[in-house]
Order: sequence, then structure tokens, then C-alpha cells
Amino acid sequence: MAGGLRFAVLGPVRAWRDDIELDLGTPLQRSILGVLLLREGRAVTPTEMIDAVWGEEAPPRALGALRTYVSRLRTVLEPERPARSRPELLTSVGRGYALRLPEGALDLTRFEKLIHEAEAARRSGQPKDAAEKLGTAIDLFEGEPLAGAVGPYADHQRDRLIECRLTTIETLMDIDLELGNHAAVVSDLIALTADHPLRERLRAQLMLAYYRCGRQGDALNVFTETREALIDELGVEPGSELTTLHQRILNADPTLAAATEAPHEPVAAASDDDTLADLPKPAQLPAAVSDFTGRREIVGRLRTYLSTGQSEGVPIAAICGIGGVGKTALAVHVAHACDETFPDGQLYADLRGYTDEATAPESALGAFLRALGIPPDVIPEGLAERSALFRSLLAERRILVLLDNARDAAQVTPLLPGSSGCAAIVTSRSKLADLPSARLIDLDVLEPDEALSLFATVAGPERVAPERAAAMDVVAACGFLPLAVRIVAARLAARPSWTVASLVPRLADEQHRLDELRVGNLAVEATFALGYGQLSPNQARAFRLLALPNGPDISIGAAAAVLSLSTHEAENLLESLVDVSLLEAPAPSRYRFHDLLKLFARRVLDKAERPQARTMALRRLLGFYLASAQSAHRLAYEGSGIADNLMVVGSGLSFNAIEGALAWLIAEGDALFGAINQAADSSRAADQLLPAGDMLVGMEPLLEMGTHTREFDSASRAVLATALRIGDAGSELRARYVLGRVMFASNRLVEAEEQFRLVHELSSARGEKVVTGEVLNALAVVVGRQRRHHEALSWFDAAMTYYHDNGVPGGEALVLSYSAREHLGLGRPDDAIAAAEKGLAIFTEIGSGAGMARARYHLGIVLSRVGRLNEAVHHHAECLAFFRAGKQRVWEQRVCSRLAETFITAERYADAVRHAEQALVVSREIGHPYGEALSLTVLGKALMGMGNTTRSAECLRQAHTLFVRLGAPEAADLRALLDELPIVVET
Repeated sequence: MAGGLRFAVLGPVRAWRDDIELDLGTPLQRSILGVLLLREGRAVTPTEMIDAVWGEEAPPRALGALRTYVSRLRTVLEPERPARSRPELLTSVGRGYALRLPEGALDLTRFEKLIHEAEAARRSGQPKDAAEKLGTAIDLFEGEPLAGAVGPYADHQRDRLIECRLTTIETLMDIDLELGNHAAVVSDLIALTADHPLRERLRAQLMLAYYRCGRQGDALNVFTETREALIDELGVEPGSELTTLHQRILNADPTLAAATEAPHEPVAAASDDDTLADLPKPAQLPAAVSDFTGRREIVGRLRTYLSTGQSEGVPIAAICGIGGVGKTALAVHVAHACDETFPDGQLYADLRGYTDEATAPESALGAFLRALGIPPDVIPEGLAERSALFRSLLAERRILVLLDNARDAAQVTPLLPGSSGCAAIVTSRSKLADLPSARLIDLDVLEPDEALSLFATVAGPERVAPERAAAMDVVAACGFLPLAVRIVAARLAARPSWTVASLVPRLADEQHRLDELRVGNLAVEATFALGYGQLSPNQARAFRLLALPNGPDISIGAAAAVLSLSTHEAENLLESLVDVSLLEAPAPSRYRFHDLLKLFARRVLDKAERPQARTMALRRLLGFYLASAQSAHRLAYEGSGIADNLMVVGSGLSFNAIEGALAWLIAEGDALFGAINQAADSSRAADQLLPAGDMLVGMEPLLEMGTHTREFDSASRAVLATALRIGDAGSELRARYVLGRVMFASNRLVEAEEQFRLVHELSSARGEKVVTGEVLNALAVVVGRQRRHHEALSWFDAAMTYYHDNGVPGGEALVLSYSAREHLGLGRPDDAIAAAEKGLAIFTEIGSGAGMARARYHLGIVLSRVGRLNEAVHHHAECLAFFRAGKQRVWEQRVCSRLAETFITAERYADAVRHAEQALVVSREIGHPYGEALSLTVLGKALMGMGNTTRSAECLRQAHTLFVRLGAPEAADLRALLDELPIVVET
């Protein structure tokens, strides 16, 4: 059906089938299609779509309009699709929509492919081929991108695509100039600079083309016109590229005539300080940072330390941190603030520790000695002699030494003063833990408000104040890294037509975010590259591969799996990356990247690691997680056969107690879901996806804690969508089983039943046992909740038969425990008690603590209903202690509610209120609306018993509202109770 379809966004939003253009309808309908096309197959939720197309002006019925437009687009795109059949192109994914495009169907995709091919050709020394591909890419544009599309998303993407086109043109001009085609491109560059007069790169290309054509006067005129335009429009001087090129043209630099030579920025020659007869007062600090922002507390601590530490020796402050975090800015700011404390001057040296040309200590000492008035011919040659002379000159003086960008302690130590009146500030990406007597300061990123203040200072407060929320999104996308914030603010300041909001979508694209964080000679990527370039091969490999997982952080065990190393080897390697500020250690044995560093690591990963190496690293990670989850599941559900049926490849952690297993699941939760979703996104075959499906099932104990319901819902849907796409029935049944569990927990009983029936059908068809018994039991419970008790018992019988035939006594005990409530519902209390007691006896015999707790829960319910209240309280108190110890909060809420019911029956209303309120707190904390409704119900009844009719009625009304919203049968029961309540008139 998709054959012959193609789409365009590099011009008006259009579509064709077999070269016949399709009628895409209204601008809003085209805009919706544009959003789907640009998301490249990724799902768009209705909320995202409404924000993208209507923005803040969305009409009240925008959701209905969206569904109508989607339906119309489906008709246009698949006119022959039978009614009620599932769309193949514009599909529903969860609650959102995704457009599944044939390969090469979108002009933007073809454009990006051509750009990548051109880059590869240029790197391999084939500039003509690169130029041809760039020309073809540029020709794909047919006017203004996304013409006819409306809404904030289209506006932002239009700006992005226009910028992509211009950048591509500039690259093509560079190649043409390299190939000697300067005469041919002059006319094109004249037109381009007329359309974009403030684009300095195009202006520089026109200057160079003129110069190589022998038109030096025209080249110089371009510079003059550009400078006037920049001053008039922006109030700024031309950047270094234009200024340098202008000077080289004036000097008739012969290298400009060589077509293959790129212009280089001249390096200013360093000049020696004038030698004075007496020792001068050096003042070598870089200029004060006029817009320095934040860091108030640390600035105060540093000033106090540097100013008052003389009696204890030389104060040495060693500031370390990630590249771009503002180490130098802080050091220079503090040094200027301490000017009066050090009246004899300040010395400064950039030690260039993260370049291939680090400053030798001898060279830095030579410069210091000259600055202190020592004639060059008197300065000794050896390092030790120079260091001794330096310390002698500083004795009895009060001088501050700032050593910037140090590589290690060995480079720094000879440059430190020795007298107590002096002090030193050292900046480094390394921790410098071995620098004697140093006060180590690990500098973190800015606080959000500090980052916002810096952004406003650089970009202009008047532009930022009206868009504070968007500005916070921008600085958050910068990871609150000062260099990144400064760069993006400077770009905004230089573009009066941009808004703060227009930066948000530019920075939202993680793949190209680093490209947005460059202006002039400043670039976040270049800063990170300096540190990366100093790593050993093993460190560099670890740095790259650890960026693969999508989780927020990674444990040492998981990292060892990714790197295929022992835990000890991995820990040594990761700690070495922490030492050079390329990795963070937020907690013992846990590691994480700064957000932007992770993007950089992934970029170098794509260039340095083969796809197979990346795939294998992720498989090892998922294997480690699955093996560990299997161990946790086995402890949490002793006697269950699920853990034994998980298809584990690899080794993981082993747990000795349920508490440790559950603590691991909680700690790793986000990382586990990240791994599952990553597998769902990348899997192309069943053997790649099945471990993710098994992981969902293996994480079942975490589901019962009630803290990650949304994550389970999202991850199971992601696995399900991929399973359906690639035809993986095994992963499908696992995802549907977990999705059914999620729906049941939210009391979406009809939907849960539908999922469980599909799982049962798949299990039967495949003969797969991973959740066969569990889904039979789940079907019994879900239909029993709907008060179809006879049908529930039938399902329980099927589950019992399965467990008995397969030798799973824990499963039999589970069935007996759960079925007790169905016997009770049919008015058979003796059968209910017998089933519950037998279930508890089996769990006790096999030593399953988790099973015993669940059995006690059901037995307590039955005993409470038949009036054996003390026994009911005993069993519920026992299982409550177990569930609380294991942080199984869903069960905690359930037991507290049942205890409250029992105390109401016993007319112990104060105890009932206490337990009902505990249940209510837990259900709200974990976001469990059905549990909240149950808790409000028993709380209302308990309050009624205490005579508090006003609050009782309010609780019951809230519970009724929740039950109605959930479609729960308890709504009818509660309605009847509410109708019987007397009307309370407050006076």
C-alpha cells in the first residue's frame, strides 16, 4: 500500500502517489502531516500535536479536531484500506500517532543522506564528488520549507531547515573555492550575501573569491560593507575569521592564492615584560569577567581561604571540573576580588594541560621570572634551579599565582610559591588529589536560577524576561553548563529576529544539540574534545561505550557488562574517568555523564565504534540486567516458575534476601526501563527483542511496589509495538501480560481482561510456559473483580490443573489463596476458609515468605467476613509487616484498607480511621486511584461510626466519584449507601 508514496517538507508540505499529487486538505491538516513527517516514525502524543499545531491558542475541542484531521489523512494516504482495518501508514501508537514511511519517501531524509555522503567523500579526498552531492541536496529545496504549514512547531522547524540549507551552501562554496572555482562562485556569493548580509561566513567566502580573481579592491570593500552592516544592525565588530582574512588580504598573504589552503587565524607573538632595575609588580591576570554570575557561596569561601590561610602555610585552591563548567572564570573572578590581599601582584600562566602542547614547568617559570624582573641571560636552565629562584623571589612578598588548565600535580608543583604570604589558585579537569596541601573544589554546573541569570545577562534582560519559561527550557537543555549557556545566549543576542522560544526546538534535537552550541571561536564540542584527546585507548573506549545506555546513570556491575571487564577492572577505569572530570560519581559504585558530555561521547562513539561492537555492548548490558532481575524475581516469588522460564544469556547479581533484591530493583529502575526502551527502539529481530520482554516480566516485583506504574505502561507498549512490527509473538505475549497487570492495577478491568485473553491465546498457540499459569490466575482474578464468580472459579481450576501438571506447588497455593474470595462471593464461606488455609499451608511448607504474606492477606479477608475478627487482624498484621519491609506499597495499601474494614466490623472506629488514613496516604503517594477510592470508602464508613457525618459523607462522595471514573462495580454499592445518608445541614 505504501508503494509509490513520497513526501516533501523542503518546500510546501506535499505528497504524491505514483507521481500524482495528493490533496492534503487545509493548512491545519497539512501542519499535522508535517509534524508526523518530521518526527520520522516516532510517536507524537495528542498533547504534543496540539501544542505543535495550535500552541497556546488551542481551541477547547482541539483533541476532537485532531482526531478528525488524522482520520482524513488516513483516508488520503490509504484510500483502499478496508473499513475498520488497522492503518499501515498513519498508525496509532499508545495514545498517539506515528507515520511509518517507506525508505527514501521523504525529501528531508534524502537531503540528510546526501549531506552525510558528501562529508564522507570530502574526508576521503574526493571534493568533486562531495560538491556534486551537496548540489543535489540543495536542489531538493523548492522554496520556503514547510510552506503552508502553521503553528509554533512548523515555525521552529522552518528556521532549522533554512539554517541547514544555508550551512550546506556555505560548505559547497568552501569546496568550490578549494577546487579553484572562485570565478564561478562570485555571482552566487553576491546574491547570497545580498539575501543574508549579516552572515559572516558567506561574506568571507566572497572576499576570498574576489581576491583570487585579482579583485583585491572589491574584496576589501566587502569587508568595509560587512563591518558597517554589523555595527549598524547589531552593534558588534566582525568576528575573527573576517578580521583575519581582511588583514591577510591587506598583507597580500601568498598562502591565500593556494586553493587548498584554508585561512588560519594569526597567532599574536608574545612579548616579554620590560625589565626594570627593581622587582616590578606583575599584573598578569586576564581581564575580569564583567558578566560573572552566581557562585556566591563558593566565591566567599575561596576569598576567605586565600586571605586568611597564611599562618598555616601557602593556601592552594585546586578547582576541578568538566570542561566548560567555568573553572577559569571563577578563578579569575576570585583572583581579582583578592587584589588588595596580594598587593605585590598576580602571576598567571595557561599551562595548556589538555592540548598536545602542554606548557612545560620550565617555560612557565621562565616567564614568571622575567615578569619578576630577572634578565633572560641570568635565568638558570634547570627546572629545580628555576623553581628555587622563583620561591626565593616570592619570599617576604604577597603574590597570588593563578595556574590555569593544569594537566597534573607534577606540572603544577614546581610553580607553587613557598612563602606563607602568597597563595595559588589552580584549575584543572583532573582532580589533583595528589597535590600536597591543596584545598580541592569540585566545581559543579550552575544552579538553574544562576544559569538563567547568566543567560539573561548575555542575551539581554529585556529579551529574556517576557519568555522566562522558555529561557529555563533553554538553560536546562544546556545542562546548566556555563559555557553552553553563554554560547546560546550570545547567538540569541546576535540575532534580533530570534525569540527565546525559537531556541527550544533547536536544542531539543539531541543529535544536533552540540552543533547549536557554537559561536565564533567558542564551541562546547571543541572543549570536550580537548579532554577526550588526552585519554588512553582503554579510557577512550570506556568513555564511548558507557554513553550507549539510555539510563540516567549506571552501576559498576552494569558498566562492567558493557565493557566486558571484571568489576575490579571496570571500577579502576571508571574512577580514572572521574578523576579527569569526564564522568561523575553521584553515589558509591554509580556513575553518570553530564548531559552534554553524553551527547559528545555518543558522537565520537558513532565515529569510532563499529555497529556490531555497539550492539554487543547493549546485549551484554541487557543480559546482566535480565540475569539480575531473574534472581530478584525468584526471591520475590518463591515457588513460582516464571524465573526459571526467563531466557537468560549472561550472568548478573545474586541476592541472598528479598530486601536486597527489591532494593536493587528500586535503585536500577530507571536504568532498567531505559534498557528495555532502547531494545524496543533498536530491535530488528525476535532474538534482539525477547530479552527486553523477559526483563519486563522479571521486573514484576517492582510493579507491585506501585512506584513505577507509568514506566511499566510505557515500556510494555514500546515492546509490544516493536513485537507486532517484527512479528515476534514471544515478546508480544510478555508485553501484553505486563500491560494487563498495569491495567488491572489501575482497575481498567475490561482492558486488562482483553490483554490477558490475548496472552492466553498466544501461550496456548506457542506452547510457551513463561506466564501460562500466571495469566490463567490473572484472568480468574480480573473476572472475579467484575463479580463473575463462577467464571472466575473456572479459570482458577484451569490454573490449578496447569500448576499441578507442571509441578509448581507455589502456583497451586496462589490459586487456592485467590479463589477463596470467589467462594466467599458465592456465599460459600466454609469453602473459602478451606481454600485460603490450604494455600497458606502450602506456602509455609515450601518456605515462601512472599507467598505466605499473600495467603495471609486473602485468609484475613475471609476470616473478617465470617466474624473471626481477632484472627483476621492477626493475619493482616503479619502480612503488613512483610509488605512494609519489602516496600511493596500496593500491598501495604490493600492490607491497611482491609484492617480498617475489620476494625469497623469490631466497632473499633478509631483504629479503623488510623489504618484507612494510612491506606489513603499510600495510595495517593503511589498514584493508585482504585486504592484511593477503597481507602476513602473505608475511611468514610469509619468516620460515620465515630459520628463525624460531615467528613464521612465527603469521603464517600469522593470515593464514589473515583469509582465512577474508573468504571468500577463498587460505584453502584456506594451510590446506594450515599442515598441512605441523611442530609446534613451545617449551621
